[in-house]
Amino acid sequence: MQLRLISWFFITLNFMEYIGSQHASRVRRQGRMHPNVSQGCQGGCATCSDYNGCLSCKPRLFFVLERIGMKQIGVCLSSCPSGYYGTRYPDINKCAKCKADCDTCFTRNFCTKCKSGFYLYSGKCLEKCPDGLEANNHTMECTSIVHCETSEWSPWSPCMKKGKTCGFKRGNEVRVREIVQHPSARGNPCPATTESRKCIVQRKRCQKEGKGKKNREEKRKKSNKDESKETRQESKGRAARRQNREQRENNNKTQPKKRKAPNKEQDLAPVDTAH
Repeated sequence: MQLRLISWFFITLNFMEYIGSQHASRVRRQGRMHPNVSQGCQGGCATCSDYNGCLSCKPRLFFVLERIGMKQIGVCLSSCPSGYYGTRYPDINKCAKCKADCDTCFTRNFCTKCKSGFYLYSGKCLEKCPDGLEANNHTMECTSIVHCETSEWSPWSPCMKKGKTCGFKRGNEVRVREIVQHPSARGNPCPATTESRKCIVQRKRCQKEGKGKKNREEKRKKSNKDESKETRQESKGRAARRQNREQRENNNKTQPKKRKAPNKEQDLAPVDTAH
């Protein structure tokens, strides 16, 4: 029993010595790798060295290596630069590079903007767009093909010739429609937006605008003059009739009434002489 306890004691002692030696060797390696590790770093670094820059970052910051000539310097940023995407881990946040044809990305397999010469489609950068899509050189994306769309035809215009609706028998009438949707580069082009056809109407004489206006003015003046003349004549007639009526009434008042003349035949009646 005592031998067994002694053996367990030596085993435990050797194990503790082994752990201590491993820890010391790790510390020595870290000292050789980062001889100038400092805790008082600037610019968001948690630990840093004079030669390699940031070695670790403060919480919520991303660690990224920047190349300066043949040397790489570690920096800590609040967001990853163009061409990188951020990955978060429990112990460190890192910026990883996008694919070679991708300018900006959300993850390594999902690009949001492609480099020159590539077109973006469903998070990937393609040299040629798939069938049914066309390359948009303005947005550098693969987009759907858009065909032209137009409105319905308008009603036919009146029959006209040289901008007039009179003075002819054969003319033309026109109808139009508007473009509702312009086509894309590979879309169907727009059809004609105007259409004309011949028409026949009953010829009617055009009245000159100046002469017609003058005639209308003369007719209006003549009509007004005739109305004024008739009004004056009616007024004179009424005044004359009123004056005659008043004169007759005055004459009746000033002249005495005529006495009835005696009947001469009664006065000269024959006298009876029989007595």
